[in-house]
Amino acid sequence: MVDLTPKKLEIQQRGDRILSIARSMIVDDGYHGLNMDRIAEQLEISKGTIYNHFSCKEEIIIALAIETAEKRRSLFQAAAQFRGRSRFRMLAIGEADLRFFQEHTSHFEFERMLRIPSILEKTSEKRQSVMQMCEAACMQVVGGIVRDAIANGDLELTNSMTAEEVVFGLWSLHYGAQSIIASSENLDQIGLHRPVETMTTHTAMLLDGLGWLPLSTEFDENEVIEQINNEVFKNV
Repeated sequence: MVDLTPKKLEIQQRGDRILSIARSMIVDDGYHGLNMDRIAEQLEISKGTIYNHFSCKEEIIIALAIETAEKRRSLFQAAAQFRGRSRFRMLAIGEADLRFFQEHTSHFEFERMLRIPSILEKTSEKRQSVMQMCEAACMQVVGGIVRDAIANGDLELTNSMTAEEVVFGLWSLHYGAQSIIASSENLDQIGLHRPVETMTTHTAMLLDGLGWLPLSTEFDENEVIEQINNEVFKNV
């Protein structure tokens, strides 16, 4: 770890405070609630000082997305180290994804904003690249587990399906479900009383449908999850 000079440490800490205040503004009032003047007022600094860190509020949004995306990448990489069969390692990825969702629900709001062309086009190519690398790193971790499963005989893909397509299916299921849960307040009213549990059930059904061994009926999921939490996430 590189030691920062007092001046560089001060700059880093100020950038962190800017992001912290901005995050609260977005959570409370969305994109239009993010205001440079209000951030400057709360930090008791000039608006020009904020622009030394972030050239526009869209740069703040993508910086927030990168901050949490890096935490997701770290969780996925830790989960992939779980010592067990490939199906259990994928279950560990599911636990990592669930932890990320529960701790960083606001991330899905940042991502939703960045999918709006008029917002994304105002962000720097450098930060866009970092965001893409974080996302790709998570997909590579999951893809590696799929390929391990194929190599050791736990999974046999048919109909010319590729490991990347399996990853896409899992990604679509989780990202879609989590985005809906994060943005919808009336799921209970339409009969979805346990949306997170429903998401994990559908994940198990997808893996069972692929024939990924051992099938969910052949092991105690709660027991494996407890082992994962003790071995992987106890100190995370």
